[in-house]
Amino acid sequence: MKKDKKNKPSKELPLGFVDRQEKELIIRDFIISNIKKVMIKYGFQYLETPSFEFTDSIGKFLPDKERPDEGVFSFQDEKNWLSLRYDLTAPLARYVAKNYLEIPKPFKRYQLGTVWRNEKPGPGRFREFLQFDADFVGTKSLQADAELCVLISEILENCGLNKKEYIIKISSRKITEEIFKKVKIKNTAQKLTALRALDKVDRLGWEGVKQLLGEGRKDKSGDFTTGANLSLESINLIEKELKNKSPETEDLKEILKIFKDYNFSNFEVDPSVIRGLEYYTGPIFEVNLKFDIKNNKGQVVQFGSIGGGGRYDNLVSNFGNYDAPATGISIGLDRLVYALMQKKEFKIKQTKPIVICIFEKSLMKEYISLQTILRSEGISVEIYPGEGKLKKQMEYANKIKSPAVILYGENEIKTGKPTLRNLVSGNEKSITTKELINEIKKII
Repeated sequence: MKKDKKNKPSKELPLGFVDRQEKELIIRDFIISNIKKVMIKYGFQYLETPSFEFTDSIGKFLPDKERPDEGVFSFQDEKNWLSLRYDLTAPLARYVAKNYLEIPKPFKRYQLGTVWRNEKPGPGRFREFLQFDADFVGTKSLQADAELCVLISEILENCGLNKKEYIIKISSRKITEEIFKKVKIKNTAQKLTALRALDKVDRLGWEGVKQLLGEGRKDKSGDFTTGANLSLESINLIEKELKNKSPETEDLKEILKIFKDYNFSNFEVDPSVIRGLEYYTGPIFEVNLKFDIKNNKGQVVQFGSIGGGGRYDNLVSNFGNYDAPATGISIGLDRLVYALMQKKEFKIKQTKPIVICIFEKSLMKEYISLQTILRSEGISVEIYPGEGKLKKQMEYANKIKSPAVILYGENEIKTGKPTLRNLVSGNEKSITTKELINEIKKII
């Protein structure tokens, strides 16, 4: 009788999720450290909110479905729907409403946190990613909006980019509101579908966006996205208006004046910048990288947007009668790391441990004693953590790119002179523990 084979779990990841290795994480830590320095300099407070929120608190700006799974990952907990946050702005609005009497107004906060999008993944676009947000809550002053653009520029330049390699594109949601009035879009759902379509100009071009403004669009995989069902006349009018590079809105005029006071010039007015979320009410901005990179297929493409933001004066008031006009900016850190890793060679020091090779288990006390001495000197060191002969231990040390191994058998212990083998040069030295510390510090 044939035995049933057990179904083994898949070693693959779900689409839109990735394992991130040490080099990428070290570069990400470098970017985060630069972000924190700038945020402290600009007077922002550090905040952390939970990964899960009540769906009603954060889901009001996503498509309204019977099960709230469009755009967010959700589940029902007894009577309540809970969702993983899809951005850091909606949770901030909830936090401000809850703590309205205690927090200063304006409230300046920054946050670094993972967000999740239940959307179709693509090259460089993930369902789980780390996001950085900076927001002013409780001010109508457009100086706040302007300063967000200035601080993002400082962060990018601290990370190694020059002014030719990025641009801040700015627009205003008031431009699209006027256009929608002209084409007589009144239905909220239709307006949101149109906004989301227009937010894809960079990715799909105007031909793809016009399909989404009309009956809909089928992508290369065969998936169909329902459109906004606008007339051809309305679609052409929208395209014409958004290609106008000289829009006249009072909020944009004021921001441009403030940019001049900051001596900030690395921006471009671009009405085609939309931002797909419904809650924006005024100036909006997008951070674009201008250099070419290679995508997953090896094709050379311009990287494009790594984030953006804008003014959302009514978001907090959804939770009650709160006067909390706000503006904020978000950067997708994983996209920024991906771009920077292709753009420049980071001189990242990846500290690898010196490996103490095991000759006899009975000598473990001596190995631990030597390890303790070296660690007290700030040296990264480990006793070989496995079992096996010296050859296997050397293979391990080479695999983890250890700079050297320490050979410490009975003879070395008796003489008090461990042998240091440099795995780069192949040289060996039998030296005292004090000399060993100095020699190791030269090669790490």
